[in-house]
Amino acid sequence: MSQIPASLRYTDSHEWVRHESDGSLTIGITDHAQEALGDLVYIELPAVGTTVAARKDIIVVESVKAASDVYAPVAGTVIAVNEALAAAPEALNQDAYAAWLIRLQPDDPADLDGLLDAEGYRALVEPT
Repeated sequence: MSQIPASLRYTDSHEWVRHESDGSLTIGITDHAQEALGDLVYIELPAVGTTVAARKDIIVVESVKAASDVYAPVAGTVIAVNEALAAAPEALNQDAYAAWLIRLQPDDPADLDGLLDAEGYRALVEPT
């Protein structure tokens, strides 16, 4: 069973979002997503300053099985990327919630309201 921290918000495309005290959003892929992908071998991150649209692909993660897109949960501007993952993509497999991908300054913080809470995400990934 995948970990699904209650403090985060989620997308139906398996990204997690943490709202930071400065208003920015830290974004990564869920434990469920990294389990489905298998051993990650490459991550292509966007440049800081990139403007992203909600639900558009912004990151590519490659595993021994396949390549997969990671989507922006909300519209905004990339303010930081986790450069350490470029050298050690396997960190996502070790702890998907500690190994964040990007930090985003959202265009509209209210967009977070449209994301899933932990129970909603659990219902999506753990069929009854």
